[in-house]
Formats: sequence, structure tokens, C-alpha cells
Amino acid sequence: MTKQLRVGNVLVGGGAPVSIQSMCNTDTRDVAATVAQIHRLEEAGCEIIRVAIPDEAAARSVDRIKEQISIPLVADIHFNYRYALECAQRGIDAIRINPGNIGGGEKVRAVAELCRQKGIPIRIGVNGGSLEKELRQKYNGVTAEALVESAMGHVALLNQFDFDDICISVKCSDVPLTMAAYRLLSERTDYPLHLGVTEAGTPSMGMVKSAIGIGGLLCLGIGDTIRVTLTADPVEEVYAAQKILRAAGLRTSGVNLIACPTCGRTRIDLIPIAEEVERRLKNCPKNITVAVMGCAVNGPGEASAADIGIAGGNGEGLLFRKGKILYKVPQEQLVDALMKEIELL
Repeated sequence: MTKQLRVGNVLVGGGAPVSIQSMCNTDTRDVAATVAQIHRLEEAGCEIIRVAIPDEAAARSVDRIKEQISIPLVADIHFNYRYALECAQRGIDAIRINPGNIGGGEKVRAVAELCRQKGIPIRIGVNGGSLEKELRQKYNGVTAEALVESAMGHVALLNQFDFDDICISVKCSDVPLTMAAYRLLSERTDYPLHLGVTEAGTPSMGMVKSAIGIGGLLCLGIGDTIRVTLTADPVEEVYAAQKILRAAGLRTSGVNLIACPTCGRTRIDLIPIAEEVERRLKNCPKNITVAVMGCAVNGPGEASAADIGIAGGNGEGLLFRKGKILYKVPQEQLVDALMKEIELL
């Protein structure tokens, strides 16, 4: 089991539930826009949110953002240690930084000491695209061993100044490489791990890459907090993360939608019906299984474990609960009838 740290009011590691993160794509200096986006992310189910801190003005916005949100706020900082100090003074809940790229030992000491005094954890975020030149040369490119050596080198820098409240990530866009790096890292340390496949792409491809990489690691018992990176509205990252956690068996809240793939026996326009059911249930908090089936073969019997479901016929469909048929309705009334039954559960 990994060590446990606290990011604001969220526990990470040490057996705590795997938490969902995302990152704002607003200009952090625009407090109103950033807060509005965070509220949307909170509503979607985001539990920890990160913002970019590219300059001093962004760092000075931290306290104004913090006072208007309820989830923990993480500062994403590169190169300038003063931004980390400013954020720490203004109430940031965690800092994402690489100690090796913020300057000499005294700068690392200043950040480590202030974060230790204020109980602010640090995530060491190693990315394949920014791996140190000497490690690329040593390992003849980006490898799992190189990523892990980079991460542990940054850990040693913080440990040197008696700082141990650390989370680690070793992300790259190559899924097998990312998985190999996290597996190796999990064998070498018990710090909590932040999982992700970086630059995963648009929702269609990014979801597949993230489900394989993040979901695969979670199924191996590796990972304490996750971010699905998508070239999309950050809210989509949260929904994707929720789906991955449910598929990995780590979240039971929310609807588990099962649906048949359709075949030549299908006599109902099932695909748009399934899509409409999924859309309407997107924010449903009920811990239920809903089935959308195409015919009598894959109907009440095949989906008998579902709490509620529909099975198609010829222009009509059946409503069923736990395999027991309730009644029949015309196709155009099927989704509405299903929603009414779900409301009664």
C-alpha cells in the first residue's frame, strides 16, 4: 500500500478511493472564467483541479480562486520557484513541479521548507517529452527506466531537504511505455502515484488510450489518483475518468449501462435509442444497471441481472425489471417509459 497524503480535503494514497483530477484550460489570471470552469468541473464530479501558473500574475490569483471553490486547487509550475512560493503563501493545496528544473539547492530548499510548514504536498511530474537530456543519452531515448530514474532523482532532491509529502507521475503519450514506467515505479517506491497518459488526443482516441493505460494499471492495483487528458472540454475528462473507474470496478456510483451490439435479428432502431438513454443518464447518481437490448434473444433473459431494461421488437419494445417483463410500449415511447421506471427505483 502506498503512503497517504492530503490534498486539501481529499486523501490520496494509503487505501483512499482513487480520486479524479482535471486541469483548467482558462487563463488563470482571469479569475471569473477560471472559477466558472471549476464550478462546471465540480458539478461533473471532479475532485481535484489544477491550474497553470505561467507567471506571477497567475500565482497572485490563487487566493481569489480558492475562496470561491470547494475542491482542492493544485498549481502547475515550471522553472520559476518564486511562483511556487507565491502560491504556497496564497493557500494552494498542492504543487506540481519538478525540483530539478527550478534552479539550485537553495531554491529547492525554499520551496520544500515552505510547503512542509504549510502542509502542502508536491507532485513530481515527469513527462517523456521533457525528460532530461542526460537520461535520454544514457538510455538511448525515452524508456521506462529513464522516466523512473528521473522521478526518483527529483524525489532525492526533496528528501535532501527533509520533504517527504510527495506524489509522483511518469507520463508519456506511448501507452505501453507509460504502463511499463508506472509498473517499475510501483516496485521501487511507496509514494502515491498520479496516473495518466499524456497528450492522449481527441475524445475518440484519447479515451481508448486512457482506458487501456490508466484502466490497465488500476486493474493491477497501481494508482491513487488519475487524470484523463483529452483535447476537449475538461468536463469530458471527468466523465471519461468516471467511466474508467467504473470499468475497473473502483466506483459503484452512477449508472452501469449495458447494451447489445445489434445484429440481423434486431427489428428496432436500437443504436439511437441506446445513445439517447446514455445521454439522459449521464448525470444520474443512482447505483443501478440499465440494459438496452435489441431482441428477445438478448432481452430479459440475457440481461436478467439488470435493475431495469428495455428489449426491442418490431417497432415496439418491452420494459423489464430483473428479467421480469413489465409491459410493452411503442418504440417512440420506449425511452420515456424507461426513464419513468428509473425514477421509481
